[in-house]
Amino acid sequence: MNFDFSPEEIQIRETVARFAERELAPLAEWVDAEDELPEGIFKTLGGMGLLGLTLSEEYGGAGGSLMMEVLATEELSRVSPSVALSFGAHLNLCVDNIARNGNERQKAKYLPGLASGDLVGAMALTEPNAGSDAVGIQTSARLDGDHYILNGSKTFITNGPIADVLVVYAKTDKSRGPNGISAFIVEKGFPGFSVSKKLKKVGFRGSPTGELVFEDCRVPAANLLGKENRGVAVMMSGLDFERACFGSVGVGLAQGAFDLALKYSKERFQFGRPIASFQMIQSKLADMYTQMQAARILVYWVTTLAEQGKRVHKEAAAAMLFAGEMCVRVAEEAVQIHGGYGLMLEYPVQRFFRDAKLATIGAGTAEIRRTIIARELLQD
Repeated sequence: MNFDFSPEEIQIRETVARFAERELAPLAEWVDAEDELPEGIFKTLGGMGLLGLTLSEEYGGAGGSLMMEVLATEELSRVSPSVALSFGAHLNLCVDNIARNGNERQKAKYLPGLASGDLVGAMALTEPNAGSDAVGIQTSARLDGDHYILNGSKTFITNGPIADVLVVYAKTDKSRGPNGISAFIVEKGFPGFSVSKKLKKVGFRGSPTGELVFEDCRVPAANLLGKENRGVAVMMSGLDFERACFGSVGVGLAQGAFDLALKYSKERFQFGRPIASFQMIQSKLADMYTQMQAARILVYWVTTLAEQGKRVHKEAAAAMLFAGEMCVRVAEEAVQIHGGYGLMLEYPVQRFFRDAKLATIGAGTAEIRRTIIARELLQD
């Protein structure tokens, strides 16, 4: 597999890396401590062209590749996983979804504002009793004249408390089970929609996560995304690339933790010499690097296949599985190398350690990823 990136892809990676180091790094600890995103971050990312990376120019996008999105996500995650998570929820879960499945009116109405950062995007699927069983959602939608009436609740919604535009899934025909789900574009100001609370998290603090409530929420029928009762098709249309993108969060996060551990191991002296000179520390660093590079290549491979239009269901699940578990291992070893200082809040390595766990839970748990891989293998 050839990973010779195009000049445009290299430029995006370098641009985002510089931005992350210069602008995000000084704020990363504040973001975590205050549980807030930097003010105006979406406008800043939009001005850089990052929020419309994969959109065509007619909608305010850059017409870039899927690989650009993966590289940008990785570089943001290396410095501020929280900003990267909100970036991914906006671009990958909302913008890309509307671009793939929306009609011309919907795309013209919503995509330019989302690409510029004037609007913040999110996707609302998970419910209190429907996590891994995504098609078990109970939020309902019934047609009433020229509107759908939505009732129900969503939870663990990244960007939920600040989103202006959300892709929301609801049951339009409960008797049909998974074949009765539809997708809708919901605006923050629609009557009957509200954010019930912002959730407090151990990791990825700063990236807002919330509970949403729909109480006779009136959504114009024109905001049906795709066809009625075909919401699973909308959901699945970008699921494999979503997994590759989430895998890149794990890779970038691991790189950030590894960089801190490597630097500390050279500066920390014990027994009269830097701990980097001890073989056990060297062994840890070598294993961390090897696992990180293997995950990175796996994510790039899946992204390349997805860009070629190939079916990558088990491959994407494998990339997210390996990258997620690798991320947890590397972050834990980074703390171990720091010793007691790794548990001190003034040392940023503990932030990466707290963030890492989501990589085996979010966007489908590690157990679900293994189930997908096994099912695909047995079907083959």
